[in-house]
Amino acid sequence: MIKKAFISAIPQEENRGSVEFQVFCFTNKIERLTSHLELHKKDFSSQRGLRIILGKRQRLLAYLAKTNGVRYQKLISQLNIREQKTHNFH
Repeated sequence: MIKKAFISAIPQEENRGSVEFQVFCFTNKIERLTSHLELHKKDFSSQRGLRIILGKRQRLLAYLAKTNGVRYQKLISQLNIREQKTHNFH
């Protein structure tokens, strides 16, 4: 997904610091590091960095799911990063 297209999909007042934008940036980093690690399997520093970024993204997604389930569902469907599960958010 192109960054400018994603930025335009998020409302202007919450572009850069929003949870959605941060998760989007982490997802791009994860994809780049994953492709790098396919070529360089013994790059342990990059493996550690990937695990750290995965943890940060996981915490942000958990926060978003807890606070606003609709935004969470919309984000994971846009980025296609998790299996779609039906949650009963109130």
